[in-house]
Amino acid sequence: MAFDLEEYLRTAFRDKLRLQTVPVWDAAVLLPSTRLLLKRREVAEVERVLQSQREEFRQRMERLEQRQQQLGQRKDQLRDVVLKFNVFLKASAARQERALRRAEEERARAAGQGAEAARLRQELTGLLQRREHLARRLRSLRGFGDYLQGVLARTEQFQDVPAMLAHFGVLAGARATLAQQAEAGQERLAQGWARLQRYQEEASSELLRTNNELTQLRARLEAARQEVLQGESCWAHVQSTAAQKTLLLGQIKLAVLNLFQLATAQLKVPTDVALEDTEAQLDTVLLCMQDLTAICAELHPRQTGPCPPRLPAATSMHPLRHGGARVPPSQE
Repeated sequence: MAFDLEEYLRTAFRDKLRLQTVPVWDAAVLLPSTRLLLKRREVAEVERVLQSQREEFRQRMERLEQRQQQLGQRKDQLRDVVLKFNVFLKASAARQERALRRAEEERARAAGQGAEAARLRQELTGLLQRREHLARRLRSLRGFGDYLQGVLARTEQFQDVPAMLAHFGVLAGARATLAQQAEAGQERLAQGWARLQRYQEEASSELLRTNNELTQLRARLEAARQEVLQGESCWAHVQSTAAQKTLLLGQIKLAVLNLFQLATAQLKVPTDVALEDTEAQLDTVLLCMQDLTAICAELHPRQTGPCPPRLPAATSMHPLRHGGARVPPSQE
């Protein structure tokens, strides 16, 4: 059983801790001080490997924490960008609504001006027709001047014929005024149509620029989402790897604890080692096996059976909790 346990420990040290295979020295050739130096050198090598693995694991955890902080900051920045984008959308919608309202007002004003211009045209047409009618009547009634004088005398509406002409002059002035008003209405109508077209072009340009900015912001938002998803996937992979390493370390500690309990129970060695101190437990197990190997070596001249090979030294530089002495003869 001791030989099988020695082979198991030798295989575990070579595979898990990646130690070089220690050449088997003849116990009769090497001095105890030489064996102690060899064991101490092996222990120092194991300690160095473990220390490098601890440092590498600590550095990886620090990098992961920094990456997590960067992802948190990136998430806050994206949240600010989304808020600014929502504010920009609201402002753009308000500007578009105001532009549409102004265009609608200009369109209604232009429609009103068009109706006014149509009414003035109709009125002007009626006045021109009336003037032409009056001119024809004047030519047809020119030979009836005396008749008009008699009529003027009988009616007493006008003092004389020039008064009647003055009346027609007033009508002509009214016609000229109406013509000027119609021309001014045409000019106002043309200005209104020009302003309406300019407002429509400005509104179209503003809407196109807003759509371009919206497309760019959507592309940036999608790229940021992809980056966040990649970071989350990387973080999940790192957490899974750390959990596997932690599980493997727990299995190693549990195996060492089982060996420690088995060795101390069989040899009745004092077990004043803490359950969390794996290195001390492993040192105790190896010490017990070294004592058994030494006993076999002492009994070898008197026995013809094969003796188990020599075990490696303890894996820790700490002093043993139970004094590191040989097991008393009674317990042997």
